Amino acid sequence: MTAMTPGSNIPLTAARVAVDVAAPVRLDVSGLLLGANGKVRSDDDFIFYNQPAGPGVTYRSGGGSAPDAILVDTTAVPAGIEKIVVTASPDAAGQTFQGIEPTATLRNADDGSVLATFTPPQLGAETALVVVEIYLRNGAWKARAVGQGYANGLAGIATDFGVSVDEEPTPTPAAAPAPAAPPAPPAAPPVDPRLAATMPSAPASPAPPSAPAAPAAPTAGAGKINLDKGRVSLQKNQTVSLVKGGRPLLSQVKMGLGWEPAYRGKDIDLDASVIAYGPQRNHLDSCYFGKLSILNGSIKHSGDNLTGEGAGDDEVIVVDLGRLPADATGLVFTVNSFSGQKFTEVAKAYCRLMDAATGEELVRFDLTTAEPQTGVMMAKLIKQFSGEWEMTAMGEFVKSRTVRGMVKPAAQAL
Repeated sequence: MTAMTPGSNIPLTAARVAVDVAAPVRLDVSGLLLGANGKVRSDDDFIFYNQPAGPGVTYRSGGGSAPDAILVDTTAVPAGIEKIVVTASPDAAGQTFQGIEPTATLRNADDGSVLATFTPPQLGAETALVVVEIYLRNGAWKARAVGQGYANGLAGIATDFGVSVDEEPTPTPAAAPAPAAPPAPPAAPPVDPRLAATMPSAPASPAPPSAPAAPAAPTAGAGKINLDKGRVSLQKNQTVSLVKGGRPLLSQVKMGLGWEPAYRGKDIDLDASVIAYGPQRNHLDSCYFGKLSILNGSIKHSGDNLTGEGAGDDEVIVVDLGRLPADATGLVFTVNSFSGQKFTEVAKAYCRLMDAATGEELVRFDLTTAEPQTGVMMAKLIKQFSGEWEMTAMGEFVKSRTVRGMVKPAAQAL
């Protein structure tokens, strides 16, 4: 048996495996089937207690006396599915993992023998976890310990991986009776309220144009949004205002940037940076691994990660918006490959904006395309005349191995 640590992986010695997650409290355990783009093909790839079976993946209830589990038959997983992630969240609404130490156990599903265990460390305000993943690499199946936490429950996880998250419709005044319609199909079974927010949408006919959109995954071209409805996942060129309830949400933020080598290739040394500009797009300073603090300490860098290995953010940049000089009105966050490796050799590059005080994730942008370049502008923060800040997802590639070469194209992109 192997005791795994975050980021570690093992080859699977059984074709059929089960992952159960135990804790001192009841947990809900789910599984998601992901393609090469890191997303589900449809809501049918979200496996949980209200949708317990999918191709090659099954949910098994512990009945309250044993932990829930996700079973994976690697011989039955469809072509095109490269990863199954196993998630867990406390059954009680709003409960966090503070003081709760969950342990995932990977077993041979046929004889019950234990292959590995994993206990995610240092949990606190998280209300959901990506615990482990079963993934295909060079024709062989492996398991990796992850332990990535979310402060917004399974809704955050589901949205990240492409599952539709339906919000409750706003009540409307009663209307005049409509003409008689054909008999409706039988009603679906009631949804357990614990997962109502993350229940995959039914495969019904398309909603009318006025149907409300899921707030955490706005459609391309939807325009500026804010944080009134919680965490936001951006697509390229979308903008979110860092405002909630009409007021600026916070003054100190963290920008976490992460990446992994594609197809478990050789270690990749990328460098995250932020470039600060004035009102005329004039370059004020750059914060990177060689200059970890700028603008009187209002922007600080966590330091260099040389491999891209492991779960969680690879590099973090803290920005104290309230302490920035008045002439600092634009920040562009970039990632460069000094070693010359191209972004086609990188997997799962992302950036996420967090509340520096609580660690809560507010905005996320996953880079879903790649170009054979050595630099990318991930996102920008722009101060408005009103004093509020807006974040825009960029995903624009540049031929530059250093932050110095990003200064001009980033200024042009403001």
